[in-house]
Amino acid sequence: MNSTVHLSRTNPDHLDFRKLIALLDENLNENNGAEAQLFFKQFNKTDDIKHVIIAYMEGVAIGCGSIKEYDPKSMELKRMFVHPEFRNTGIASQILVHLENWAQEMGYERCILETGEKQKEAVMLYQKRGYQVIPNYGQYEEVASSICMEKILNKQI
Repeated sequence: MNSTVHLSRTNPDHLDFRKLIALLDENLNENNGAEAQLFFKQFNKTDDIKHVIIAYMEGVAIGCGSIKEYDPKSMELKRMFVHPEFRNTGIASQILVHLENWAQEMGYERCILETGEKQKEAVMLYQKRGYQVIPNYGQYEEVASSICMEKILNKQI
């Protein structure tokens, strides 16, 4: 991958973010089945999201991620996605690190997330980046297919 990736901070109303999460939802429907995704759709609204990162390559939006406050000390990672053509290139890690740094800048101490047991690449990415499995939280407590994870953020910012 010779082209430079540019990460841009924005909000959930950005058209490129909307396009990317539409692709994410299609991808999740394929992986998890439409019925399962109907259940999770209620947790994937962008209403409470204020902080979005979009990854661009040569002016084209190729990935995204966002964070929203879960509690006064925790940000929840939401809507992480990299276009399939650009996977396994380190872009997801760049987005993730940028989101973690942004959470730290705002004074949060940890990031949490939920992913699915069928999202093996996502689980591997998060583990590689220092996330550890925790008991399912909140709306995911009774969801057997959910994997919840957390990372305690560095205090070095």
